[in-house]
Amino acid sequence: MDIVTVLAIVFALVTAVGAAALAVSAWAVRRFRALPMPVPARRPPITILKPLCGAEAELADNLRSFIRQDYPAFQIVFGVQNPADPAIAVVERLVAENPGMDMTLVVDATRHGTNLKVGNLLNTLRSAKHDLLIIADSDIRVPPGYLDAVAADLETPDAGLVTCLYTGRGAEGPWARLGVAFINHGFLPSVLLGRLTGRRDGCFGATMALSRATLDRLGGLERFRDHLADDYALGAAVRELGQPLTLSPCVVATTVTERNAKDLIAHEIRWMRTVRAIEPSGHAGSIVTFPVFWSVIALLGSLAAGLPELGVASLLLALGVRFAAGRIIDRALEQPATPLWLLAARDLLSAGLLLASFCGTTVTWRDARYRVDSEGRLHFCGEES
Repeated sequence: MDIVTVLAIVFALVTAVGAAALAVSAWAVRRFRALPMPVPARRPPITILKPLCGAEAELADNLRSFIRQDYPAFQIVFGVQNPADPAIAVVERLVAENPGMDMTLVVDATRHGTNLKVGNLLNTLRSAKHDLLIIADSDIRVPPGYLDAVAADLETPDAGLVTCLYTGRGAEGPWARLGVAFINHGFLPSVLLGRLTGRRDGCFGATMALSRATLDRLGGLERFRDHLADDYALGAAVRELGQPLTLSPCVVATTVTERNAKDLIAHEIRWMRTVRAIEPSGHAGSIVTFPVFWSVIALLGSLAAGLPELGVASLLLALGVRFAAGRIIDRALEQPATPLWLLAARDLLSAGLLLASFCGTTVTWRDARYRVDSEGRLHFCGEES
């Protein structure tokens, strides 16, 4: 048996492994979404910290979803660093619309490190009134009962940090739709697949809830002022204390706004290079989970080896499982059906970007370039031209 034939068979086997992983991850999503929402025995007061930068798409509606929570006592602290930030007008309008709500706007240009989000959070933390803290990114929209679900998971005696998975929403245009597919059919299922294998290290900026006492024990937010993946670093620090990371069954949503290929690729390369810096072997191994990508290679290899049936079977298997898994995931997440062409294109794009993530260490974030070191720390390289 020549090397071309061997490679064709290997690629077909990798396709089958990827299809099996995809099927299991779809089942994991459906099982996770069937979990009941926890109900807290008591409802202690909570402070929500919202770092803002710019008037992002749907910002007002995203913030309203927090304001409209049916919860007895909670405070929201909004933070901006630029006095001319257009997000200030959005917050001021929301404050005027809800005169009875406990909301504070902090405008403070103080920088505490290379991660501007963490610097913003450090400025807002001084205004937090309550001992339970929730940090949630500005592009997050939450469902009714969100605060109750998070509070319930924080009630356990050994509670460390509670986090939430998120879906993508607000897709206008093909690039934003590809971004949504990355979240709903790549990121979210991969997290739940990892949990089936025993991983419990996921911590996501969509929601990071913990007590002030826990935050103080791990050294405060100052510890993460130079980390690009501040959410991952915060979760790792909590686990170092011997406390668990709890994944709430409450799934929130993030607004996807990429309007062109450049924005989408820059965003996802930043994310992938951050993951690669933190966990290179796991990141590299995740390429197996793109069966459409491997089926195309298997098809080309099989044609070269004179085994077209093997290649066609691999492609049909990958497309069939990708389609079925896509339908299961979309129904579980209560999302519109994603067309097969988009799912297949997403597989190919994800595999390509994963490979590209190993071809450099620089990322673009907030119109500036940074180098990410092996611990996920940021080093400023210069402004984007």
